Amino acid sequence: MPEVSSLPSRIRSRFPIFERLVYINSCSQGALSDSVRSAYDAYLRDWDEKGAPWDLWVERTESARATFAGLVNADPDEIAVTTSLSAAVSSLASGLRFARRSKVVVSDLEFPTVGQIWHAQESRGARVVHVPVGPDGTVPLEHFDAAIDDDTALVSITHVSYRTGAMVDVEAVVELAHQRGALVLLDAYQTAGSMPLDAKQLDVDFLAAGTLKYLLGSAGLAFFYCRRELFEKARPTATGWFADEDIFAMDIHDYSPSPTARRFQSGTPPVPSIYAGIAGIELMLEIGIPETREHVLELNDRLIAGVDELGGTVVTPRERERHGALICIRSTDVNALVAALDERGIVTSGRDSNLRVSAHAYNTAEDIDALLEALRDRRELLA
Repeated sequence: MPEVSSLPSRIRSRFPIFERLVYINSCSQGALSDSVRSAYDAYLRDWDEKGAPWDLWVERTESARATFAGLVNADPDEIAVTTSLSAAVSSLASGLRFARRSKVVVSDLEFPTVGQIWHAQESRGARVVHVPVGPDGTVPLEHFDAAIDDDTALVSITHVSYRTGAMVDVEAVVELAHQRGALVLLDAYQTAGSMPLDAKQLDVDFLAAGTLKYLLGSAGLAFFYCRRELFEKARPTATGWFADEDIFAMDIHDYSPSPTARRFQSGTPPVPSIYAGIAGIELMLEIGIPETREHVLELNDRLIAGVDELGGTVVTPRERERHGALICIRSTDVNALVAALDERGIVTSGRDSNLRVSAHAYNTAEDIDALLEALRDRRELLA
């Protein structure tokens, strides 16, 4: 079996769940840390002691904006603070017009909310075209090449598929789209916190991600990056008072969206989740995202080798540069397999017919070995 790093020995004690369970389900929810629990305590304390400290809470929102901006190499005014990826993408979609260019290209690896949002724009003149996967479960660049044309307004891609763990070649798709005058939206929910992200290097036009997975925060907080040259490209009709140029103008007779990415926000920000989100991101920065990426790749090498020995089928591309933290294993009955593992104190999840295993900085080689031992005992559930 491949050797793995000593990273977990530095941080694992900060995640109490490992006293009871083998948790390898960060693609669904990051494990709760002591710092995030303390952040919720701080929110309750501020609420209790100050009553309605909205100046403080607006300040915390700005801190969250700046923290995420640093994470993806953006400027704070290029970031919108939202409640979910769905809210962010819906705001963008509501602000685009489809008269000059009508096509939205969507890969078949997307999370449902993304496809649903773009199909909802069909009543406004959008024409949604899906890019099919190839025989290996990935979307080849030539499939994008065939779909993106001079009528394409936007190409919507996921960085890593929540169903297969396959990684899209973002830079190649972006280059292709930009050559034909199309914009690119990247769903980075399955990569933010698990690998370095640089919006400028990737050259994407928009990027959305949330905190509840590898950024170790909780549900209710997401971020949306908009390249500054495109602030005026979209005038959202899905909006709210925190998207206004002056949030304290309280003017019900006017719609004047912020001249920055804040125009993609909506109503009252998710204050409790902001406390948790800042704590989670800061903890991941302390742990080290590049080191986490390398550590998880080593764990995944160990997992893939072990599944091969069991005669199982790894659905995720094996090459390191073609998968994220998530590894998917085909099952004859994935619900039964997830339940059987749960009985052994091993937390995983399933999508389609695949068992999803998603290690993070806190996972160890022993976690992977415990999973492999449990899979050996239920080999009949491997396809």
